[in-house]
Amino acid sequence: MSAGNGNANGDGGFSFPKGPAMPKITTGAKRGSEICHDDSGPTVKATTIDELHSLQKKRSAPTTPINQSGAAAFAAVSEEERQKIQLQSISASLASLTRESGPKVVRGDPAEKKADGSTTPAYAHGQHHSIFSPDLGAVSDSSLKFTHVLYNLSPAELYEQAIKYEKGSFITSNGALATLSGAKTGRAPRDKRVVRDATTEGELWWGKGSPNIEMDEHTFMVNRERAVDYLNSLEKVFVNDQFLNWDPENRIKVRIVSARAYHSLFMHNMCIRPTPEELESFGTPDFTIYNAGQFPCNRYTHYMTSSTSVDLNLSRREMVILGTQYAGEMKKGLFSVMHYLMPKRRILSLHSGCNMGKEGDVALFFGLSGTGKTTLSTDHNRYLIGDDEHCWTETGVSNIEGGCYAKCVDLSREKEPDIWNAIKFGTVLENVVFDEHTREVDYSDKSVTENTRAAYPIEFIPNAKIPCVGPHPKNVILLACDAFGVLPPVSKLNLAQTMYHFISGYTALVAGTEDGIKEPTATFSACFGAAFIMLHPTKYAAMLAEKMKTQGATGWLVNTGWSGGSYGVGNRIKLAYTRKIIDAIHSGSLLKANYKKTEIFGFEIPTEIEGIPSEILDPINSWSDKKAHKETLLKLGGLFKKNFETFANHKIGVDGKLTEEILAAGPIF
Repeated sequence: MSAGNGNANGDGGFSFPKGPAMPKITTGAKRGSEICHDDSGPTVKATTIDELHSLQKKRSAPTTPINQSGAAAFAAVSEEERQKIQLQSISASLASLTRESGPKVVRGDPAEKKADGSTTPAYAHGQHHSIFSPDLGAVSDSSLKFTHVLYNLSPAELYEQAIKYEKGSFITSNGALATLSGAKTGRAPRDKRVVRDATTEGELWWGKGSPNIEMDEHTFMVNRERAVDYLNSLEKVFVNDQFLNWDPENRIKVRIVSARAYHSLFMHNMCIRPTPEELESFGTPDFTIYNAGQFPCNRYTHYMTSSTSVDLNLSRREMVILGTQYAGEMKKGLFSVMHYLMPKRRILSLHSGCNMGKEGDVALFFGLSGTGKTTLSTDHNRYLIGDDEHCWTETGVSNIEGGCYAKCVDLSREKEPDIWNAIKFGTVLENVVFDEHTREVDYSDKSVTENTRAAYPIEFIPNAKIPCVGPHPKNVILLACDAFGVLPPVSKLNLAQTMYHFISGYTALVAGTEDGIKEPTATFSACFGAAFIMLHPTKYAAMLAEKMKTQGATGWLVNTGWSGGSYGVGNRIKLAYTRKIIDAIHSGSLLKANYKKTEIFGFEIPTEIEGIPSEILDPINSWSDKKAHKETLLKLGGLFKKNFETFANHKIGVDGKLTEEILAAGPIF
């Protein structure tokens, strides 16, 4: 039996006749002289694939030049010695009550093998002393292991960590990193605790209306031990050493120890990023966050009301997070710390937006959610100093943060082009929904939460002012979305009125009732950020008034809500009108307008503004039902008075005179 030219052999296979031998292929010969010519370049200088991979990465070079004094200071310290000092500091941060020197720590990802194939280092940078337990008389398991430290990783490195190891992490079509914050998609203010000790007892605002819920030192240490033990049990932790406050004279060094690449990238974006030279001399942090959010607190621990606890100890300069992975807890926790530390230096910390004109005129924007603070402070004709947290010092204003944390719900390129364009490689997208194939984000999809967010470095905004500092503000703008429709579109405030409305922090939300009828609901948040302030609101208000008086700044109340009637009857004031008002404030032309006084609230309102219908400037003129207007105005005035009862008994100024002035600046019936 045969098939083709082959012959069957004895085992059922085939044998083929031997033809002429195949010509030998040679390389390196002259072109055209042989069958094959080698046209490649020199071979790589590696003998193994691991060695080849090691050639792919080079050491990072400093991004800023070192001056001569700095060069001399570091010349005597080797790179190995600098890393050793750095790791000793991190080990000390991770020390618990039973390990007074901290765990063994080493830099690098435990998943990256060394040339010899091992992952465990031959030695650890930093000293370690075994501490014997008085009960067990033995070394703990965690003291026998190394904790790998992933220190100040770049966004690209953190992307890799998140994609490899954190379920729910994806790269979206715009290049951002989409992440999930777990069960909690917002802050947990009822689970936030502050240690009440001999120092904070007389300094902080405690009691009715205060956001500060107390805990004792012992309970804090129980939670700190729980968090530190959890972090030390992990194979690796992320450590960020960064700064708060762009004012170099008053910046704060912060260290964030976390278990997730998501949290590390979030804080990389939100805090101020140090240069390599600044890291070399970073030293001991002024404040440390232990984020063990994947691990719950013990509900049987005193003061605990759930599995979540966010704890501040101002004396130890530490914050512990248990039972929540929502990254915003870190940002706002540090903001609370600044609300405590800065006033001690006679610096006013503010929950506000801030921008600056080309002539150097600075404006502050205060407002609760939905008032248009982000929209109005983002102006293509002005520089953005910051969108959320600021300090007002003796020399001017400075942004506390190094990034922006923007809401993404219903985001569109048309409405918010700057935020839309800032969402790119390096940005963290929290809890958004995207197409499973194209990875395009659907910002209108609220399947996970309505509180979808984007965290990105401030330099992603084209007109951001870097460094984020500016001169003293000329205008202080308080924004309110008044759904009752009785506040004027703009009012000029005297100092006492500015303090009154700053302390009140008013806006009105539209809430649906069960039968489908919607009506406005007044919301008050002291200093436009009650959840974050540490001292009594009148202390911040007094500082604001003092700085405004010294610098000659003007206060304004701008209503971005309804006109011609309450929600459901009137209409929302057009954004174009509000922008014209803001432009007139910036230019100074509104100061030159003619004014008249309103009843009840006693506001000074302009009689005309170019480009705006005069009838809407005084709300009563735009209401067809004058009786309903008066009733609604009295109702809102009553809500203001009732809210202010919390602050009325707190005396400030000589013999409480300032308190009397502030109370007199409220609604008068």
